[in-house]
Amino acid sequence: MEMPRNRFKHAITTPGRVPVGTWLVSGTPVTAEAMGCTGFDFVVLDMEHTPIDMAGMVDMLRAIEGTPAGVITRIPWNDAVIVKRALDAGAQSLMFPFVQTADEARRAVAATRYPPDGVRGVAAVHRASRHGNVANYQKLAAQELCVVCQIETIDALRRLPEIAAVPGVDSLFIGPADLSASMGHLGNMAHPDVLARLQEGAQACRAAGKPVGIVGANPDVVAQYIAFGFSWVAMASDIAMMVGRATEWLGRLRGAAPSASAGPAY
Repeated sequence: MEMPRNRFKHAITTPGRVPVGTWLVSGTPVTAEAMGCTGFDFVVLDMEHTPIDMAGMVDMLRAIEGTPAGVITRIPWNDAVIVKRALDAGAQSLMFPFVQTADEARRAVAATRYPPDGVRGVAAVHRASRHGNVANYQKLAAQELCVVCQIETIDALRRLPEIAAVPGVDSLFIGPADLSASMGHLGNMAHPDVLARLQEGAQACRAAGKPVGIVGANPDVVAQYIAFGFSWVAMASDIAMMVGRATEWLGRLRGAAPSASAGPAY
């Protein structure tokens, strides 16, 4: 059996089109499958800000794998044990939250590699190797892995070039909500200073030759991020879109038009 192809990694490294995805926060395989069938290029399986555990992650990965979408798993922390379990369970693209320095990026990469290139523990049979049926899995695994380091503070943004230069870092992701908070603009991702830093970050990643992602609340925000130079973008989340549509329809039915900000951002 051949190594499963990492659709997310190939989508963000293929020139010509900006891949568009969405966030999964509901934690259910049904919603994950539905979003994967909708036309998004990828979905983000979020384990940082949701109750999704390893067993839930596997169920959601199975559901997404039956759709055309790629998947990136945001793990809850830069921890080698979490990384090992997520990779063995079949995750191929990992987003590492709150990477502040090049050393932390190196630690993230090392957790995804087998010795002598890293510290990933070796198991003979697991879901990632299709239960031992992928020939030479240990030697080939890194080819289809994707390591994404998340830049979430102004200090990390200043260190972006050195983080991007770490071997094995495939992409970066700039988190607009946390970045705005670190700049003293909590809840105001549209502040001119925040937007300027986001654009600078996108350009710095381009200069470093690394794809860079971001998430925006709606098509207008996402279009602005694409204009800034972001190379892959996520739009809202499963819950945000569901609540937003429900708010809109209830407003129409009850004769009160909802405000433009009704519903969660993402």
